[in-house]
Amino acid sequence: MAAFTAEDPDDRTAFDVHMAKVRKSPEVTTRAVTADGRLVGSVASFVIEGTTEVTYWIDRSFWGQGLAGRALALLLDSVPVRPLFARVASDNVRSLKVLQKAGFAITGTEISFANGRNMEIEETILRLDEPAKTTPSDVSSRERRTY
Repeated sequence: MAAFTAEDPDDRTAFDVHMAKVRKSPEVTTRAVTADGRLVGSVASFVIEGTTEVTYWIDRSFWGQGLAGRALALLLDSVPVRPLFARVASDNVRSLKVLQKAGFAITGTEISFANGRNMEIEETILRLDEPAKTTPSDVSSRERRTY
C-alpha cells in the first residue's frame, strides 16, 4: 500500500488540508496505530465510487511486528460494511499476506499510477465479504497497543 501515497509526502500543508477533509467525512473511519505510546501508523476505511475500501500505513521501522494485522482486525470489527475492498502494490507481498490473513480474497489486478514510485505499477485488488477472519489477541493486555 505504501506505493500509493501523496504526490509529495513531505508537504505538511497538503497533509493538514487532506486530514481536515477526512476527519469531517461521515464515510471515513480512521484510527491511529500506536506502539509503546508512539504514533507508528494509521488504518482507515473510506468510500470511493460507491465502494468501501480499507487502507493502512505502518512506519517502516515497525514492520514485521504484527501491527498492521492487529490494527486491520480491529478496524474490521468496527466497520460492519461488506463487501470491503483493498488495493495493494502487487509486489508488496507482506501487505498481501496481512489482507489475506484477515479474510480478503484476490479478485484481480490493474495498472495504476503510484505516487510513491512515480510510475504506473500493477496493483492487486482484494475483497472481503465475511466478518473479519482474525481478531487481535487480547490487545488490551499487551504492552504494545494498537489502534
